[in-house]
Order: sequence, then C-alpha cells, then structure tokens
Amino acid sequence: MIDANQSAGQSRLNRQTAIPALIGDHTDFLIVSGLAGPAKDIGALTQEAGNTFLFGGAMGGAVPMALGLALAQPDKRILCVTGDGDLLMSMGTLATIGALKPANLAVVCVDNALYQETGSQDSHTAMGVNLARIAEGSGFAATRDVTREDQLADASAVLRQTNGPAFVLLRVDATPPPKYARNWHASEMKTAFRKSLLGTR
Repeated sequence: MIDANQSAGQSRLNRQTAIPALIGDHTDFLIVSGLAGPAKDIGALTQEAGNTFLFGGAMGGAVPMALGLALAQPDKRILCVTGDGDLLMSMGTLATIGALKPANLAVVCVDNALYQETGSQDSHTAMGVNLARIAEGSGFAATRDVTREDQLADASAVLRQTNGPAFVLLRVDATPPPKYARNWHASEMKTAFRKSLLGTR
C-alpha cells in the first residue's frame, strides 16, 4: 500500500545516487529507458551495455515498448526507467499493464515534478498527481512511493521479486542527471539490444 502522507512536497532524493542504489546490478534486467534525463541516468549507469535501450525523441514510448517486450519475453525480467513527463504522456498504458498483468515487468518513474529538459516547467506531479496511486488503482501487484534512502532496499527487492507488474515512484530533487554522451544511432542500439535479448554476439 502507498503511504497517503507521502506528497510531492516532502523530501526528495538525489537522482545521481538514488537511481544506482535502486537498480543495483543492472544485468538482472533488460532495461528500456525513457528519453532525456532517464536515458542519461541509465546510459551512465550501464555504459549502454547491450541489455539497455535508450529512447530519444519519442516521448511516451518507453512504457508501451517495455510492456510489449515483457509480453514477448515472459522468461526475462524487464525494467522500464522513465520520467514523470514521459509517463504522463502515456499514462493509459498503466491501465493496460494492470489489465494484462505481466509478471516480469517493473516500472520505475523518476519523478522530479519537472519538465527539466525543456526549461524546468512544473509537471502535473508538482500539482498533486500521484503516479504511484494511479499504478495501484490500475492493478499493479506492488507499488512503492520512495522519498527516503531507507526505502531504497525494499523498492529494489520489489523490482526483482514481485510476481506481477511492479511500480516504483522515485521522487527526486532537481539535481540534473549525470552528464553522458549517448549513442544516437538508433539502429546500432537496436542491434545491440536484440543480440543481448537473444543471447547472441
């Protein structure tokens, strides 16, 4: 259950330390990241290892792609790491995930309550929208609303152990993501990701 006392105004974590602590060993997953900040977070963490696909220029596409991947690859653990703005663009996908209940899918929403990439305008979550409650109401098997370091270990276990879709709302401050010069050649990223998925070189 989500703590109703946790709100957008409460304490927030530093994304550059919280995301690596939450994800831990990234090789436990096939990872799809949202665009902008989360792509930098995941790129810096994994150095674009073959098990990661970083979205760019397709806002709202990460969660639907992760859902399709989870359904197509039920024996693999799929992790989607996206931002609040990206998730708000495809919020209906949470309902579809709740209805289909893929057991191998976890979603992390890195919520800084900002559209940081376009000038740090407030997102809807700054105005009270709680994406963890929406995931819970959509039928996710487990949800966590993380605002403190002592909640990270439990949330990390939820990503790995939940037998059903899991959702972690990671509330972070306005600290920018790590600087990371990503590979923008989508065909190369796709090929590397496919090889990792299939276990080929």
